[in-house]
Amino acid sequence: MKKQLTFGVIVGSRGFFPHHLAKEGREEMIKALDADGYKSIVLSPEQTQHGAVQTPDDARHCAELFKKHREEIDGIIVTLPNFGEERAIVDAIRLSGLKVPVLVQATPDRADIMKIANRRDSFCGKMSACNNLMQYGIPYSLTALHTVSPSSEAFRKDLAWFAAVCRVVNGFHNLRIGAIGARPAAFNTVRYSEKLLELNGISVETLDLSEIMGRINRMKDTDDAAQSKLSAIKSYVSTTGIPNEALLKMAKLGAVIDGWMKETYCTISAIQCWTSLEEYFGVVPCTVMSMMSENLFSSACETDVVGVLSMYGLALASQTPSALLDWNNNYGDDPNKAVCFHCSNLPKHFFADVRMDFQEIIAGTVGKENTFGTCVGRVKAGAMSYLRFSTDDFHGKIRGYVGEGEFTNDPLETFGGAGVVKIPNMQRLLRFICEKGFEHHVAGNFSTVASPVYEAATRYLNWDMHYHDNPNA
Repeated sequence: MKKQLTFGVIVGSRGFFPHHLAKEGREEMIKALDADGYKSIVLSPEQTQHGAVQTPDDARHCAELFKKHREEIDGIIVTLPNFGEERAIVDAIRLSGLKVPVLVQATPDRADIMKIANRRDSFCGKMSACNNLMQYGIPYSLTALHTVSPSSEAFRKDLAWFAAVCRVVNGFHNLRIGAIGARPAAFNTVRYSEKLLELNGISVETLDLSEIMGRINRMKDTDDAAQSKLSAIKSYVSTTGIPNEALLKMAKLGAVIDGWMKETYCTISAIQCWTSLEEYFGVVPCTVMSMMSENLFSSACETDVVGVLSMYGLALASQTPSALLDWNNNYGDDPNKAVCFHCSNLPKHFFADVRMDFQEIIAGTVGKENTFGTCVGRVKAGAMSYLRFSTDDFHGKIRGYVGEGEFTNDPLETFGGAGVVKIPNMQRLLRFICEKGFEHHVAGNFSTVASPVYEAATRYLNWDMHYHDNPNA
Protein backbone atom coordinates (compact mmCIF):
# COMPACT_ATOMS: atom_id res chain seq x y z
CA MET A 1 0.00 0.00 0.00
CA LYS A 2 1.47 3.31 -1.08
CA LYS A 3 2.32 5.48 1.91
CA GLN A 4 3.08 8.90 0.37
CA LEU A 5 0.52 10.18 -2.10
CA THR A 6 1.36 12.47 -5.01
CA PHE A 7 -1.07 15.05 -6.34
CA GLY A 8 -0.99 16.82 -9.66
CA VAL A 9 -1.89 20.45 -8.95
CA ILE A 10 -3.59 22.77 -11.43
CA VAL A 11 -3.51 26.42 -10.42
CA GLY A 12 -6.41 28.14 -12.16
CA SER A 13 -6.18 31.79 -13.12
CA ARG A 14 -7.98 34.20 -15.44
CA GLY A 15 -6.04 36.97 -17.12
CA PHE A 16 -7.94 40.05 -15.97
CA PHE A 17 -7.92 38.98 -12.29
CA PRO A 18 -4.98 39.99 -10.08
CA HIS A 19 -2.01 37.83 -11.01
CA HIS A 20 -0.46 38.03 -7.54
CA LEU A 21 -3.38 35.91 -6.27
CA ALA A 22 -2.33 33.06 -8.57
CA LYS A 23 1.27 33.31 -7.39
CA GLU A 24 0.31 33.36 -3.72
CA GLY A 25 -2.33 30.65 -4.20
CA ARG A 26 0.16 28.29 -5.84
CA GLU A 27 2.64 28.76 -3.02
CA GLU A 28 -0.02 28.34 -0.34
CA MET A 29 -1.28 25.08 -1.85
CA ILE A 30 2.20 23.58 -2.23
CA LYS A 31 2.98 24.52 1.38
CA ALA A 32 -0.25 22.91 2.62
CA LEU A 33 0.44 19.68 0.73
CA ASP A 34 4.03 19.55 1.90
CA ALA A 35 3.01 20.12 5.53
CA ASP A 36 0.81 17.00 5.45
CA GLY A 37 3.37 14.81 3.72
CA TYR A 38 1.96 14.87 0.18
CA LYS A 39 4.11 15.34 -2.89
CA SER A 40 2.97 17.82 -5.56
CA ILE A 41 3.53 17.89 -9.31
CA VAL A 42 2.83 21.44 -10.51
CA LEU A 43 3.98 23.82 -13.22
CA SER A 44 6.78 26.19 -12.24
CA PRO A 45 6.72 29.99 -12.71
CA GLU A 46 9.33 29.46 -15.42
CA GLN A 47 6.96 27.25 -17.45
CA THR A 48 3.87 29.46 -17.31
CA GLN A 49 2.98 32.79 -15.74
CA HIS A 50 3.17 32.14 -11.97
CA GLY A 51 2.90 28.39 -12.69
CA ALA A 52 -0.81 28.80 -13.43
CA VAL A 53 -2.98 27.33 -16.21
CA GLN A 54 -4.97 29.92 -18.16
CA THR A 55 -4.17 29.59 -21.90
CA PRO A 56 -4.34 26.70 -24.41
CA ASP A 57 -0.54 26.54 -24.33
CA ASP A 58 -0.58 26.40 -20.52
CA ALA A 59 -3.03 23.50 -20.65
CA ARG A 60 -0.70 21.57 -22.95
CA HIS A 61 2.34 22.28 -20.79
CA CYS A 62 0.42 21.03 -17.75
CA ALA A 63 -0.80 17.91 -19.59
CA GLU A 64 2.74 17.04 -20.67
CA LEU A 65 4.02 17.48 -17.13
CA PHE A 66 1.31 15.17 -15.79
CA LYS A 67 2.01 12.59 -18.52
CA LYS A 68 5.66 12.55 -17.51
CA HIS A 69 4.62 11.71 -13.94
CA ARG A 70 1.54 9.60 -14.73
CA GLU A 71 2.85 6.60 -12.74
CA GLU A 72 3.25 8.78 -9.65
CA ILE A 73 0.10 10.91 -9.66
CA ASP A 74 -2.67 9.55 -7.39
CA GLY A 75 -5.10 12.43 -7.79
CA ILE A 76 -5.45 15.95 -9.18
CA ILE A 77 -6.18 19.08 -7.15
CA VAL A 78 -7.65 22.07 -8.99
CA THR A 79 -6.99 25.14 -6.86
CA LEU A 80 -8.72 28.42 -7.70
CA PRO A 81 -7.01 31.41 -6.05
CA ASN A 82 -9.10 33.55 -8.43
CA PHE A 83 -11.95 32.86 -10.85
CA GLY A 84 -9.83 30.55 -13.04
CA GLU A 85 -9.95 29.80 -16.75
CA GLU A 86 -12.32 26.85 -16.79
CA ARG A 87 -11.57 25.57 -20.30
CA ALA A 88 -7.82 25.53 -19.79
CA ILE A 89 -8.30 23.57 -16.56
CA VAL A 90 -10.41 20.81 -18.10
CA ASP A 91 -8.26 20.67 -21.25
CA ALA A 92 -5.19 20.07 -19.08
CA ILE A 93 -6.90 17.11 -17.40
CA ARG A 94 -8.30 15.65 -20.62
CA LEU A 95 -5.02 16.00 -22.54
CA SER A 96 -3.05 14.39 -19.71
CA GLY A 97 -5.04 11.18 -20.15
CA LEU A 98 -5.09 10.65 -16.38
CA LYS A 99 -8.09 8.80 -14.92
CA VAL A 100 -7.62 9.69 -11.27
CA PRO A 101 -9.84 11.45 -8.71
CA VAL A 102 -10.07 15.25 -8.98
CA LEU A 103 -10.65 17.67 -6.09
CA VAL A 104 -11.85 21.23 -6.77
CA GLN A 105 -10.91 23.88 -4.19
CA ALA A 106 -11.70 27.61 -4.27
CA THR A 107 -10.03 30.18 -1.99
CA PRO A 108 -12.44 32.55 -0.19
CA ASP A 109 -12.55 36.32 -0.65
CA ARG A 110 -12.10 38.60 2.35
CA ALA A 111 -14.99 41.00 2.89
CA ASP A 112 -12.60 43.76 3.98
CA ILE A 113 -10.54 43.73 0.74
CA MET A 114 -13.00 43.20 -2.12
CA LYS A 115 -11.73 45.91 -4.44
CA ILE A 116 -10.25 45.03 -7.82
CA ALA A 117 -6.67 44.62 -6.55
CA ASN A 118 -7.54 41.66 -4.32
CA ARG A 119 -10.91 40.39 -5.46
CA ARG A 120 -10.90 36.66 -6.28
CA ASP A 121 -14.41 35.64 -7.44
CA SER A 122 -13.34 32.01 -6.83
CA PHE A 123 -16.77 31.43 -5.31
CA CYS A 124 -18.24 31.89 -8.77
CA GLY A 125 -15.32 30.43 -10.73
CA LYS A 126 -15.67 27.08 -8.94
CA MET A 127 -19.14 26.66 -10.43
CA SER A 128 -17.82 27.31 -13.92
CA ALA A 129 -14.95 24.87 -13.47
CA CYS A 130 -17.32 22.17 -12.21
CA ASN A 131 -19.74 22.82 -15.07
CA ASN A 132 -16.95 22.24 -17.57
CA LEU A 133 -15.72 19.12 -15.79
CA MET A 134 -19.26 17.79 -16.06
CA GLN A 135 -19.42 18.65 -19.77
CA TYR A 136 -16.12 16.85 -20.41
CA GLY A 137 -17.28 13.76 -18.52
CA ILE A 138 -14.54 14.12 -15.90
CA PRO A 139 -15.71 12.98 -12.43
CA TYR A 140 -14.69 15.26 -9.60
CA SER A 141 -15.00 15.77 -5.84
CA LEU A 142 -15.67 18.88 -3.78
CA THR A 143 -14.35 20.33 -0.54
CA ALA A 144 -16.74 20.29 2.41
CA LEU A 145 -17.10 24.09 2.26
CA HIS A 146 -17.70 25.82 -1.06
CA THR A 147 -14.70 28.09 -0.47
CA VAL A 148 -11.87 27.15 1.87
CA SER A 149 -8.34 28.39 2.42
CA PRO A 150 -5.55 25.89 1.62
CA SER A 151 -3.85 26.80 4.92
CA SER A 152 -6.97 26.15 7.03
CA GLU A 153 -7.74 23.19 9.27
CA ALA A 154 -10.92 22.63 7.25
CA PHE A 155 -8.89 22.08 4.08
CA ARG A 156 -6.52 19.80 5.94
CA LYS A 157 -9.53 17.58 6.65
CA ASP A 158 -10.54 17.83 2.98
CA LEU A 159 -7.07 16.62 2.00
CA ALA A 160 -7.21 13.64 4.36
CA TRP A 161 -10.65 12.74 2.98
CA PHE A 162 -9.51 13.11 -0.64
CA ALA A 163 -6.38 11.06 0.03
CA ALA A 164 -8.60 8.23 1.28
CA VAL A 165 -10.73 8.49 -1.88
CA CYS A 166 -7.58 8.25 -4.02
CA ARG A 167 -6.23 5.26 -2.10
CA VAL A 168 -9.46 3.31 -2.62
CA VAL A 169 -9.82 4.16 -6.33
CA ASN A 170 -6.18 3.50 -7.16
CA GLY A 171 -5.93 0.49 -4.85
CA PHE A 172 -8.69 -1.26 -6.77
CA HIS A 173 -7.06 -0.47 -10.12
CA ASN A 174 -5.58 -3.69 -11.55
CA LEU A 175 -6.04 -5.40 -8.18
CA ARG A 176 -5.45 -9.16 -8.10
CA ILE A 177 -7.28 -11.29 -5.53
CA GLY A 178 -6.14 -14.80 -4.63
CA ALA A 179 -9.03 -17.27 -4.27
CA ILE A 180 -7.53 -20.24 -2.48
CA GLY A 181 -9.79 -23.27 -2.44
CA ALA A 182 -13.39 -23.78 -3.52
CA ARG A 183 -16.39 -22.04 -2.01
CA PRO A 184 -17.61 -24.20 0.91
CA ALA A 185 -20.71 -26.06 -0.26
CA ALA A 186 -22.78 -24.74 2.63
CA PHE A 187 -22.05 -21.08 1.79
CA ASN A 188 -24.09 -20.10 -1.28
CA THR A 189 -24.01 -16.60 0.18
CA VAL A 190 -20.42 -16.08 -0.95
CA ARG A 191 -21.12 -16.71 -4.63
CA TYR A 192 -19.91 -13.89 -6.85
CA SER A 193 -19.35 -12.91 -10.46
CA GLU A 194 -15.72 -13.12 -11.46
CA LYS A 195 -16.62 -11.54 -14.81
CA LEU A 196 -18.18 -8.45 -13.23
CA LEU A 197 -15.04 -7.95 -11.13
CA GLU A 198 -12.87 -8.35 -14.23
CA LEU A 199 -15.00 -5.79 -16.06
CA ASN A 200 -14.13 -3.39 -13.23
CA GLY A 201 -10.39 -4.02 -13.48
CA ILE A 202 -10.20 -6.55 -10.62
CA SER A 203 -8.78 -10.00 -11.42
CA VAL A 204 -9.18 -13.24 -9.47
CA GLU A 205 -6.38 -15.80 -9.43
CA THR A 206 -7.58 -19.23 -8.31
CA LEU A 207 -5.66 -22.02 -6.58
CA ASP A 208 -6.96 -25.40 -5.53
CA LEU A 209 -6.32 -26.51 -1.96
CA SER A 210 -4.69 -29.67 -3.31
CA GLU A 211 -1.89 -27.52 -4.73
CA ILE A 212 -1.39 -25.86 -1.34
CA MET A 213 -1.25 -29.30 0.33
CA GLY A 214 1.15 -30.57 -2.33
CA ARG A 215 3.57 -27.68 -1.85
CA ILE A 216 3.43 -28.14 1.91
CA ASN A 217 4.19 -31.85 1.60
CA ARG A 218 7.32 -31.03 -0.40
CA MET A 219 8.50 -28.49 2.18
CA LYS A 220 11.01 -29.64 4.79
CA ASP A 221 10.52 -28.74 8.44
CA THR A 222 13.81 -26.85 8.30
CA ASP A 223 12.85 -24.78 5.24
CA ASP A 224 13.91 -21.17 5.77
CA ALA A 225 10.50 -19.76 4.78
CA ALA A 226 8.70 -22.13 7.14
CA GLN A 227 11.03 -21.39 10.06
CA SER A 228 10.76 -17.65 9.44
CA LYS A 229 6.98 -17.88 9.45
CA LEU A 230 7.06 -20.00 12.63
CA SER A 231 9.05 -17.29 14.41
CA ALA A 232 6.66 -14.64 13.13
CA ILE A 233 3.64 -16.58 14.43
CA LYS A 234 5.16 -16.98 17.89
CA SER A 235 5.95 -13.26 17.99
CA TYR A 236 2.50 -12.30 16.76
CA VAL A 237 0.23 -14.02 19.30
CA SER A 238 0.44 -16.03 22.52
CA THR A 239 0.74 -19.73 21.60
CA THR A 240 0.70 -21.18 25.13
CA GLY A 241 -0.76 -24.68 25.08
CA ILE A 242 -0.63 -25.04 21.30
CA PRO A 243 1.17 -28.23 20.10
CA ASN A 244 4.43 -27.62 18.23
CA GLU A 245 3.23 -29.89 15.42
CA ALA A 246 0.22 -27.63 14.84
CA LEU A 247 2.38 -24.49 14.89
CA LEU A 248 4.73 -25.95 12.28
CA LYS A 249 1.77 -26.82 10.05
CA MET A 250 0.52 -23.25 10.30
CA ALA A 251 3.99 -21.95 9.47
CA LYS A 252 4.24 -24.10 6.35
CA LEU A 253 0.75 -23.09 5.29
CA GLY A 254 1.62 -19.41 5.72
CA ALA A 255 4.92 -19.76 3.89
CA VAL A 256 3.30 -21.50 0.91
CA ILE A 257 0.50 -18.93 0.68
CA ASP A 258 2.99 -16.05 0.91
CA GLY A 259 5.08 -17.57 -1.87
CA TRP A 260 2.12 -18.19 -4.16
CA MET A 261 0.72 -14.68 -3.62
CA LYS A 262 4.08 -13.20 -4.54
CA GLU A 263 4.36 -15.42 -7.66
CA THR A 264 0.92 -14.40 -8.91
CA TYR A 265 1.07 -10.70 -7.87
CA CYS A 266 -1.98 -11.10 -5.64
CA THR A 267 -2.41 -8.47 -2.94
CA ILE A 268 -5.33 -9.88 -0.94
CA SER A 269 -6.86 -13.32 -0.51
CA ALA A 270 -9.96 -15.36 0.25
CA ILE A 271 -9.30 -18.82 1.64
CA GLN A 272 -11.40 -21.96 2.00
CA CYS A 273 -11.54 -23.16 5.57
CA TRP A 274 -14.74 -24.96 6.45
CA THR A 275 -13.83 -27.83 6.90
CA SER A 276 -11.32 -29.17 4.41
CA LEU A 277 -8.14 -27.79 5.99
CA GLU A 278 -9.16 -29.11 9.40
CA GLU A 279 -10.09 -32.60 8.21
CA TYR A 280 -7.22 -33.21 5.82
CA PHE A 281 -4.43 -30.98 7.12
CA GLY A 282 -5.15 -30.64 10.82
CA VAL A 283 -5.16 -26.88 11.61
CA VAL A 284 -7.27 -23.83 10.94
CA PRO A 285 -5.73 -21.04 8.82
CA CYS A 286 -7.01 -18.26 11.09
CA THR A 287 -3.71 -17.01 12.54
CA VAL A 288 -2.02 -17.02 9.14
CA MET A 289 -4.91 -14.97 7.74
CA SER A 290 -4.98 -12.68 10.77
CA MET A 291 -1.31 -11.85 10.19
CA MET A 292 -1.95 -10.97 6.55
CA SER A 293 -4.85 -8.71 7.45
CA GLU A 294 -2.82 -7.08 10.22
CA ASN A 295 -0.26 -6.08 7.59
CA LEU A 296 -3.03 -4.64 5.34
CA PHE A 297 -2.99 -7.64 2.95
CA SER A 298 -6.60 -8.44 3.79
CA SER A 299 -7.64 -12.10 3.95
CA ALA A 300 -11.21 -13.42 4.19
CA CYS A 301 -12.43 -16.88 5.10
CA GLU A 302 -15.00 -19.09 3.33
CA THR A 303 -13.55 -17.98 -0.03
CA ASP A 304 -15.54 -14.75 0.23
CA VAL A 305 -13.83 -12.90 -2.63
CA VAL A 306 -16.09 -9.85 -2.57
CA GLY A 307 -15.89 -9.89 1.22
CA VAL A 308 -12.12 -9.45 1.10
CA LEU A 309 -12.59 -6.67 -1.47
CA SER A 310 -14.78 -4.96 1.14
CA MET A 311 -12.10 -5.45 3.78
CA TYR A 312 -9.49 -3.97 1.49
CA GLY A 313 -11.65 -0.96 0.64
CA LEU A 314 -11.75 0.03 4.31
CA ALA A 315 -8.07 -0.75 4.80
CA LEU A 316 -7.12 1.44 1.85
CA ALA A 317 -9.21 4.33 3.12
CA SER A 318 -8.08 4.15 6.75
CA GLN A 319 -4.60 2.58 6.37
CA THR A 320 -5.49 0.29 9.29
CA PRO A 321 -6.41 -3.43 9.36
CA SER A 322 -9.90 -4.67 8.50
CA ALA A 323 -11.76 -7.79 9.58
CA LEU A 324 -14.53 -9.83 7.99
CA LEU A 325 -17.36 -10.26 10.49
CA ASP A 326 -20.73 -11.94 10.69
CA TRP A 327 -23.77 -9.86 11.53
CA ASN A 328 -24.30 -12.62 14.05
CA ASN A 329 -26.62 -12.02 17.03
CA ASN A 330 -28.99 -9.57 18.59
CA TYR A 331 -27.72 -7.98 21.79
CA GLY A 332 -30.51 -8.29 24.32
CA ASP A 333 -33.43 -5.99 23.59
CA ASP A 334 -31.44 -3.03 22.27
CA PRO A 335 -32.55 -2.52 18.63
CA ASN A 336 -29.42 -0.53 17.78
CA LYS A 337 -26.91 -3.11 19.04
CA ALA A 338 -25.76 -6.45 17.69
CA VAL A 339 -22.99 -9.00 18.16
CA CYS A 340 -20.42 -9.15 15.36
CA PHE A 341 -18.42 -12.37 15.40
CA HIS A 342 -16.01 -14.66 13.66
CA CYS A 343 -14.37 -17.80 14.94
CA SER A 344 -11.75 -16.14 14.27
CA ASN A 345 -9.12 -14.74 11.92
CA LEU A 346 -9.54 -11.15 13.07
CA PRO A 347 -6.32 -9.11 12.93
CA LYS A 348 -4.60 -8.47 16.25
CA HIS A 349 -5.44 -4.78 15.85
CA PHE A 350 -9.07 -5.62 16.71
CA PHE A 351 -8.50 -7.17 20.11
CA ALA A 352 -8.16 -5.80 23.61
CA ASP A 353 -6.29 -9.04 24.34
CA VAL A 354 -5.73 -12.04 22.08
CA ARG A 355 -4.40 -15.58 22.31
CA MET A 356 -4.25 -18.59 20.02
CA ASP A 357 -6.71 -21.41 20.73
CA PHE A 358 -8.73 -24.11 19.00
CA GLN A 359 -11.87 -23.55 16.94
CA GLU A 360 -14.78 -24.59 19.14
CA ILE A 361 -17.41 -24.97 16.41
CA ILE A 362 -15.45 -27.15 13.97
CA ALA A 363 -13.87 -29.11 16.84
CA GLY A 364 -17.24 -30.75 17.46
CA THR A 365 -17.01 -32.30 13.99
CA VAL A 366 -13.32 -33.00 13.36
CA GLY A 367 -11.84 -33.02 16.86
CA LYS A 368 -10.03 -30.41 18.92
CA GLU A 369 -6.59 -31.67 17.86
CA ASN A 370 -7.33 -30.64 14.25
CA THR A 371 -8.54 -27.12 14.94
CA PHE A 372 -5.72 -25.19 16.60
CA GLY A 373 -4.91 -21.79 15.19
CA THR A 374 -7.78 -19.39 15.92
CA CYS A 375 -7.23 -15.90 17.31
CA VAL A 376 -9.52 -15.62 20.32
CA GLY A 377 -10.39 -12.51 22.28
CA ARG A 378 -12.78 -9.66 22.85
CA VAL A 379 -13.01 -6.91 20.23
CA LYS A 380 -11.98 -3.61 21.80
CA ALA A 381 -14.16 -0.49 21.92
CA GLY A 382 -13.81 2.24 19.31
CA ALA A 383 -15.17 3.90 16.20
CA MET A 384 -16.37 1.53 13.48
CA SER A 385 -16.78 1.77 9.72
CA TYR A 386 -18.51 -1.11 7.97
CA LEU A 387 -18.71 -1.99 4.29
CA ARG A 388 -20.09 -4.69 2.02
CA PHE A 389 -19.65 -4.97 -1.73
CA SER A 390 -21.58 -7.54 -3.73
CA THR A 391 -21.74 -8.53 -7.40
CA ASP A 392 -25.29 -8.25 -8.74
CA ASP A 393 -25.45 -10.72 -11.63
CA PHE A 394 -29.10 -9.98 -12.35
CA HIS A 395 -28.43 -6.33 -13.14
CA GLY A 396 -24.78 -6.63 -14.24
CA LYS A 397 -23.28 -4.30 -11.66
CA ILE A 398 -21.38 -4.10 -8.40
CA ARG A 399 -23.36 -2.74 -5.48
CA GLY A 400 -22.88 -2.29 -1.76
CA TYR A 401 -23.60 -0.47 1.45
CA VAL A 402 -21.43 1.48 3.87
CA GLY A 403 -21.86 3.24 7.18
CA GLU A 404 -20.45 3.99 10.62
CA GLY A 405 -21.10 3.05 14.21
CA GLU A 406 -19.01 1.93 17.15
CA PHE A 407 -17.69 -1.13 18.92
CA THR A 408 -18.77 -0.94 22.57
CA ASN A 409 -17.57 -2.23 25.93
CA ASP A 410 -20.89 -3.96 26.66
CA PRO A 411 -20.41 -7.27 28.51
CA LEU A 412 -20.30 -10.40 26.35
CA GLU A 413 -19.32 -13.97 27.18
CA THR A 414 -18.80 -16.15 24.14
CA PHE A 415 -15.99 -17.76 22.13
CA GLY A 416 -13.95 -16.82 19.05
CA GLY A 417 -13.50 -13.15 18.20
CA ALA A 418 -16.58 -11.16 19.10
CA GLY A 419 -17.68 -7.64 19.88
CA VAL A 420 -20.83 -5.62 20.43
CA VAL A 421 -21.59 -2.95 17.84
CA LYS A 422 -23.91 0.02 18.12
CA ILE A 423 -25.25 1.53 14.92
CA PRO A 424 -27.84 4.33 14.68
CA ASN A 425 -31.16 3.12 13.26
CA MET A 426 -29.75 -0.38 12.99
CA GLN A 427 -33.13 -2.01 12.42
CA ARG A 428 -33.48 0.01 9.23
CA LEU A 429 -30.02 -1.16 8.12
CA LEU A 430 -30.85 -4.80 8.87
CA ARG A 431 -34.08 -4.52 6.93
CA PHE A 432 -32.17 -3.03 3.99
CA ILE A 433 -29.64 -5.89 4.07
CA CYS A 434 -32.39 -8.51 4.06
CA GLU A 435 -34.66 -6.81 1.52
CA LYS A 436 -31.78 -6.33 -0.93
CA GLY A 437 -30.39 -9.83 -0.39
CA PHE A 438 -26.93 -8.89 0.86
CA GLU A 439 -24.58 -11.41 2.42
CA HIS A 440 -24.29 -12.08 6.17
CA HIS A 441 -20.60 -11.12 6.04
CA VAL A 442 -19.55 -7.49 6.51
CA ALA A 443 -16.13 -5.84 6.63
CA GLY A 444 -15.34 -3.81 9.74
CA ASN A 445 -12.60 -1.32 10.53
CA PHE A 446 -11.67 0.94 13.46
CA SER A 447 -12.17 4.22 11.61
CA THR A 448 -14.66 6.76 10.29
CA VAL A 449 -14.13 6.41 6.55
CA ALA A 450 -17.61 5.72 5.22
CA SER A 451 -17.69 9.05 3.37
CA PRO A 452 -14.50 8.64 1.28
CA VAL A 453 -15.34 5.00 0.53
CA TYR A 454 -18.80 6.03 -0.66
CA GLU A 455 -17.30 8.83 -2.77
CA ALA A 456 -14.74 6.49 -4.36
CA ALA A 457 -17.28 3.77 -5.11
CA THR A 458 -20.06 5.97 -6.48
CA ARG A 459 -18.25 8.84 -8.20
CA TYR A 460 -15.19 7.11 -9.62
CA LEU A 461 -16.00 3.38 -9.77
CA ASN A 462 -19.67 3.89 -10.74
CA TRP A 463 -20.93 1.26 -8.30
CA ASP A 464 -24.40 1.39 -6.74
CA MET A 465 -24.01 2.19 -3.05
CA HIS A 466 -26.25 2.77 -0.06
CA TYR A 467 -24.85 5.03 2.67
CA HIS A 468 -26.71 4.19 5.88
CA ASP A 469 -27.66 7.34 7.81
CA ASN A 470 -25.59 9.50 5.45
CA PRO A 471 -24.91 12.71 7.42
CA ASN A 472 -24.70 14.71 4.18
CA ALA A 473 -27.96 13.45 2.71
